[in-house]
Amino acid sequence: MEAGGQPAAAHVSVILPVHNAEAWLDECLRSVLQQDFEGSMELSVFNDASKDKSMTIIEKWKVKLEDSGILVVIGGHDSPSPRGVGYSKNQAIAQSSGSYLCFLDSDDAMMPQRVRLQHEAAVRHPTSIIGCQVRREPPNSTERYTRWINQLASDQLLTQVFTSHGPTVVMPTWFCSRAWFSHVGPFDEGGQGVPEDLLFFYSHLRKGGGVVRVDQSLLIYRYHPKAATHSVLETTIWTHRVRFLEERALPHWAAFTIWNAGRQGRRLYRSLTAESRRKVVAFCDVDENKIKKGFYSYEDSEERPKPRVPILHFRAARPPFVICVKLAARFVVAGYTQQITDMDPRWQNSEENKPHRHPCRSLTLS
Repeated sequence: MEAGGQPAAAHVSVILPVHNAEAWLDECLRSVLQQDFEGSMELSVFNDASKDKSMTIIEKWKVKLEDSGILVVIGGHDSPSPRGVGYSKNQAIAQSSGSYLCFLDSDDAMMPQRVRLQHEAAVRHPTSIIGCQVRREPPNSTERYTRWINQLASDQLLTQVFTSHGPTVVMPTWFCSRAWFSHVGPFDEGGQGVPEDLLFFYSHLRKGGGVVRVDQSLLIYRYHPKAATHSVLETTIWTHRVRFLEERALPHWAAFTIWNAGRQGRRLYRSLTAESRRKVVAFCDVDENKIKKGFYSYEDSEERPKPRVPILHFRAARPPFVICVKLAARFVVAGYTQQITDMDPRWQNSEENKPHRHPCRSLTLS
């Protein structure tokens, strides 16, 4: 206790927003109790208008946690409707005291060493978001996404920030210093349908923040139909990704090629601002039927004449590239980029599709 009877500030605050989580809270809160971190911890819970037995479960675990030396701070509201994940996280952070913030979703559970290992990494990287590998539950529910989470190389944590998967370390694994969060934050409080984690992640990168992953599985990451992530429309995420691409990458290029003359490539072209579209010198592809068309005409353009963009065989194309494919794998070898896609097996099997000998000047938008 500090002088005056006030509890000392915790070293690590576990940030836990809760909304109708009775099915998972026992496992979640047990995992907080089982942490092997030797510093001081607190659990900051914010109840976002739960209508189930979540608060009863939280009050039960409050006694157990405080008996073990973990301070529990509980806030919330009982309005008719929840105010959203961003609001709940901000409130949980505001009522907490820790020098470091460990984010936890109420439907997930931590491995005992999570706080300890991520705290060690955060001390070494004070301006980084620290993530970790995950164990998906149920097993194999999102195999490709889980591989992506767990197997990105350290450099790809920054180079793959434009992909459809969102932040290269997933939000429920985040750990960072309070000072850095305060520098970047808070979370967007727009409520349901707002990708508050993606928006914060982009702000973090704009301010020069790093991305680090502890290469151990430290979180049971649950997949279920009620997860908040399902409320965010793909079109919303796409719009934010394209704007971030235009802000962060395209200003550095006088011209570029869109790798994929199919639906995704054309969608990207149409989504760009007029200024960015004028930098597109070509589409490239492997599909002879697309290449034979010779060009793509943007019929919805208000410009006259309407833009006509050449479609080239990828061997005739020149970097830099924005690569629009659904990727099974991505390899960077000796400074060159090879993309392997599960959309078209010809990209994998053709002898001519060995690593394409252009300098590695590409961004992936999958």
